[in-house]
Amino acid sequence: MNKTDALIIGAGPTGLFTAHQLKLIGLDCEIVDNLDKIGGQCIELYPDKPIYDIPAVPECTGEELTNNLINQLKPFDIKFHLNERVDEVKKDNSNWIVKTNNGKSFSTPNVIIAGGVGSFEPRKFAPKECEKFENKSIFYSVKDKNIFKGKNVTIFGGGDSALDWAVELSKNSTVNLVHRRDEFRAAQATVDKVHELKKTGKINLFTKYQMAGVKGNGKLEGIDIKHDNEEIKNIKTDYVLGFFGLIMQLGPIAKWGLNINKKTIEVDTEKFETNQKGIYAVGDICTYPGKLKLILSGFHEGALAARACFKLARPNEKYRFEFTTSSKTIKDRLGVKSD
Repeated sequence: MNKTDALIIGAGPTGLFTAHQLKLIGLDCEIVDNLDKIGGQCIELYPDKPIYDIPAVPECTGEELTNNLINQLKPFDIKFHLNERVDEVKKDNSNWIVKTNNGKSFSTPNVIIAGGVGSFEPRKFAPKECEKFENKSIFYSVKDKNIFKGKNVTIFGGGDSALDWAVELSKNSTVNLVHRRDEFRAAQATVDKVHELKKTGKINLFTKYQMAGVKGNGKLEGIDIKHDNEEIKNIKTDYVLGFFGLIMQLGPIAKWGLNINKKTIEVDTEKFETNQKGIYAVGDICTYPGKLKLILSGFHEGALAARACFKLARPNEKYRFEFTTSSKTIKDRLGVKSD
């Protein structure tokens, strides 16, 4: 049985920063994630995608952000349990007993759910024949953008991911952007950029079209797209990217007695605690009035949840807020020499 002051479920950016905040105030924590690597959605879905809304960081990729957060944790001894899915959470007096699918057990007064959108998989193209090209020529995320350099790439979707990648890949590739509507759901600045690139011939734009079929014997040679008026167009392409969002499944979390609202967990905005004392939810998986699904919001939520954990982990001690710039205690934990 692993005993710890707090157990974090999810090793994405929010989970990593929450661990940092727990260690800064002197609490132990361990992190469990069902993926085989640290980084959550940032690493699994968009390691190469540029991120522009991290304060004081003009631009970074999901992989760079993850690596920076891991480096931030280096002064601390954080124990990670990867390839472990939390299946069971049960109350035992003042502690929670947490068990994984591989038989690991934890005893802790605090459980912080930082699992992004829960278990997820991408929505896929409807034509069955697309399956034989998956992870060869048809992808639902970008792990290495360099494979598209100098190639003809067709991107499907109308949200931020589709348009962001259309803009990014148009720098070194021929890009076709296909969307089933005329309107896009992406940030207006990105929509404007796409239309600008269309005018200069950097992006070929096809609206009111959907995937109708693929062509090729072993190797993708082209695709058919179908217009709302039944017109069929053939596009020669080397690669196809589909960005239709994720099918989100809360999985075992749905059975833990939490207040679930549209596959997210309701929390307060003081401690980001759920309806179960000692269980918190931060990041994309939590909901409250005014919620913004931004990484920076997750950092704020994690910082407050970490401080709420102190009371249950150290019931006989009083938490005293200290600034990292002036606290000798915090500097010692970070290995920083005090002035």
